[in-house]
Amino acid sequence: MPKDGTSNDQWLVELNEQQRRAVTHGDGPLLVIAGAGTGKTKTLACRVAHLIASGVPAERILLLTFTRRAAAEMINRARHITDRPDAASVWGGTFHAIANRILRIYHSAVGLPNDFTIMDQSDAADLMNVLRTDLGLGKGDRRFPRKETLIKIYSRTIAAQEGLRDVVKRFYPWCDDDTDAIAELFEAFVERKRKHGLLDYDDLLLFWNVLAHVSAAADVVADRFDHILVDEYQDTNALQCAILQHLCERNKNLCVVGDDAQSIYSFRAATVRNILDFPKQYANTTVVKLEQNYRSRKPILNASNAVMAEARERYTKELWSNLEGDQKPLLIHCVDEQGQCNEVCSRILKHLEEGIPLMKQAVLFRTGHHSDMLEVELAKRNIPFHKFGGLKFIESSHIKDVLALLRVLENPRDEISWFRILLMLNGIGSAIARNIVDALLAEDEGTERTVTDEMETESVRFSIAIKRLAENPPSVPAGAREGFEKLRDLLLTCSGIGQNTAENSSETSMNIPPISQQIELIREFYEPLLERRFDNAAMRTRDLEQLEHIATSYRSRRSFISDLTLDPPASTSDLAGPPFLEEDYLILSTIHSAKGCEWDVVHILHCADGMIPSDMAVGDDEGIEEERRLLYVAMTRAKDHLYAYFPLRYYHRPNSSTDAHSYAQLSRFISRDILPTFEQHTIETPQVQDDPVKTKASIESVDNYLKTLWRN
Repeated sequence: MPKDGTSNDQWLVELNEQQRRAVTHGDGPLLVIAGAGTGKTKTLACRVAHLIASGVPAERILLLTFTRRAAAEMINRARHITDRPDAASVWGGTFHAIANRILRIYHSAVGLPNDFTIMDQSDAADLMNVLRTDLGLGKGDRRFPRKETLIKIYSRTIAAQEGLRDVVKRFYPWCDDDTDAIAELFEAFVERKRKHGLLDYDDLLLFWNVLAHVSAAADVVADRFDHILVDEYQDTNALQCAILQHLCERNKNLCVVGDDAQSIYSFRAATVRNILDFPKQYANTTVVKLEQNYRSRKPILNASNAVMAEARERYTKELWSNLEGDQKPLLIHCVDEQGQCNEVCSRILKHLEEGIPLMKQAVLFRTGHHSDMLEVELAKRNIPFHKFGGLKFIESSHIKDVLALLRVLENPRDEISWFRILLMLNGIGSAIARNIVDALLAEDEGTERTVTDEMETESVRFSIAIKRLAENPPSVPAGAREGFEKLRDLLLTCSGIGQNTAENSSETSMNIPPISQQIELIREFYEPLLERRFDNAAMRTRDLEQLEHIATSYRSRRSFISDLTLDPPASTSDLAGPPFLEEDYLILSTIHSAKGCEWDVVHILHCADGMIPSDMAVGDDEGIEEERRLLYVAMTRAKDHLYAYFPLRYYHRPNSSTDAHSYAQLSRFISRDILPTFEQHTIETPQVQDDPVKTKASIESVDNYLKTLWRN
């Protein structure tokens, strides 16, 4: 293919006019407003292909997405389109994964050791809790925020680039009186992480921002890329926006793709302002709108457009489609939540009989507990379902235990992982674990480390604490000695030091087993602990075997840990329960989890004020507008059939056996002007037919009784 990309490219011909404009855009900032179902993934992939075909070296293209799968899919498409293997050299991945890759190269410029390890959110919360205890916070006569709240405050402060006091006042006002103590705790948190070579998710972006802004390597980092492309830009936060601005201070070739109408993640500190203000931040921005929808039928788009037309601030666009349809979305009025459940189940079964599999039908709701009653009704009617949510693979206890062992091998200064490992052993409690950790890390604290020393060898890294296990083991209780010795032997073997060489020489020849073999050794050590700690040990063992299998494709322990932490599998057999033998099942999902998905039939529960919008989100205009976007996202998941349900009565208790109830109002987002885009149905409560003969006799009896009531 010629470098100018002017050959007869069939892939360019297949794009619609707006997609082609975005793909073939030259230099300078580009904002692509991609409505739901308008082919943004295809557009981005073709944009990458066009740049490569036009002569831009693939390794000088940075593609930032919100899942690794999305980046891999786009790069594979670009490679297929261009028929050029070098397309695989595009820097593609999530913000956090790219930050990790960049910091591994330029770690010394921001004072990081080359062997830093990454904590997931729960590990970061555990470290926060350790420091909370060390500082004596929460021991007084008043409540102090728990670790989960503290880590959320810390994360929002970093991601939103706002002051701690402002964040606490706005989002955590009940913690306002503790702001000074929280600031002290956060300082200790940052210091402890720096001391032990630890980064959490927020730190990855924070250090990348510092690297791109004020470090000595800032110019070098910015010069690595000729073009930067960002997917789902409406979901970026202030820190991510700042990183991009620093990277593009001289080179303005930034292409962002997103939809302001689908900005629904403010609880993660994402801000719709990034996409709304993009043309102000980047002068001479070209704006291209993708409005042809390839997913939904016209009546569904008409209703969706009407909902967003009443938004306070937005990019004006009208989704349209060539897919005809006569059936408007149905707005179904039900007496109460039980009536809603009955109607949803009836319509699901009706579509199933018509040939639409359960897997092509979805029930969406604002919050997880909104489906509780429906789940009971589905079970009664023998309708199998899968609910999106639950623990991620990496959040399950047994996987975290194994990762803790891998993390101390990679970074022996990781005290949180040491604590987790030691507390698994019989006879070791928190106090003893603290003494052991202090003893293990004491030598490290007296050892001078230079983060700029690129010649630091594997043997030096591992000898810091792990060799200490063999050379001068800390005192452990008699009941824990056997388990501790097995732990010591395991770590020495996996580190490649070995028992004998560790005892006889400070200079060891490293013989580190492959990562899959390390996990096999860890599994053999861990299985007896697994059987003692969990009821469903067999299922968890299969998870570990799967982990071992995944590791066979990795050459280093470091890359394996990083990938598993930054892009973990979605689920684990920890929550699987009995085998699920059904080939077909209904999808239940929160609206947030449904973003990016599509189904033939979509049912939206609880279209009532207080539910959509949530009563927890109506405190300000920004919250209300995001709730409107949530409804829009839910509606645009439907391809052929869309149902919105409005229960009139809500009981104040978990069941309808009491009269404590209130009447709801229809969601404010389905206003009087929007109602004509729906077809309305009312589901009446079945009425008992009276027998006219018995009724007449009964009335006569009542009259006779009333006549004699006052005569006695």
